[in-house]
Amino acid sequence: MKLSLTSWSFPACNLQECAAISRALGIGALDVGLSYRSGLNKSEILADPKAAAEPLRNLGVTIPNYYHLFGEGLSGQNLSLPGTISLNIKDIDSVLAFADAADIASVFILPGIINPGQSRDQAAQQATESIKALLEVATHHNAKLCVEPHVQSWAESPALTQRLIDQTGIGLALDYSHFTCLGYRQDEIDPLAKHATHVHLRQAKMGHLQTKFAQGTLNFPAMFATLRDAGYQGYLALEAVHQDYMNTLTEDVLTETILLRDCFQNWKG
Repeated sequence: MKLSLTSWSFPACNLQECAAISRALGIGALDVGLSYRSGLNKSEILADPKAAAEPLRNLGVTIPNYYHLFGEGLSGQNLSLPGTISLNIKDIDSVLAFADAADIASVFILPGIINPGQSRDQAAQQATESIKALLEVATHHNAKLCVEPHVQSWAESPALTQRLIDQTGIGLALDYSHFTCLGYRQDEIDPLAKHATHVHLRQAKMGHLQTKFAQGTLNFPAMFATLRDAGYQGYLALEAVHQDYMNTLTEDVLTETILLRDCFQNWKG
């Protein structure tokens, strides 16, 4: 397992600056997305995937993962919204072509929300149909497609996530903090480790999606061992953030990033 840094951890930095921070911290890998100053141009990715990939080759870091949003925010063109499958199929083909051209190993998407008038089961059924269709497109590309269950999605429990995996075969961008925030114990999340395609790390506790390293409940050495024993050999992305979502505005991102980095390096020996 190796470490990466998420570009959206530093919202005031451009992409080159995020890459430089990753190199300075001895990480040398950077996850990319669409948000903040470091955000990629979605329109360019969809219109000309190969051209959009070219600038990423000069960053001087490995890019393990790209975070793609189909629409605007959590609700726009989300996977559980009826009528979006054909649009999302077209988009994901370009997105995965972009990832292949940029040597990005995986792309993560969100599972969708409970849209107006939907039940959780209806949202899950629609998202399942969407993911099956997207995975069919992914068979024609090298980059792996995975999904991140998150707070405020329809997939807010390990059981719902496991059901989605069983029905579709999708891999996970696994982030323990989203389940921990909702009150699930770490050992209840651990069975999902064998489905991880990519992993996000940040400290959390019940009611708090993010908290200071010393104040959270996640046992990272235990998590690292669980992932290793499940056969995971990919990247662990350090994802302390400074953003409005779920009140994750109060931590010193650089300090939390370094503490997580050192925790992993000490465990790894």
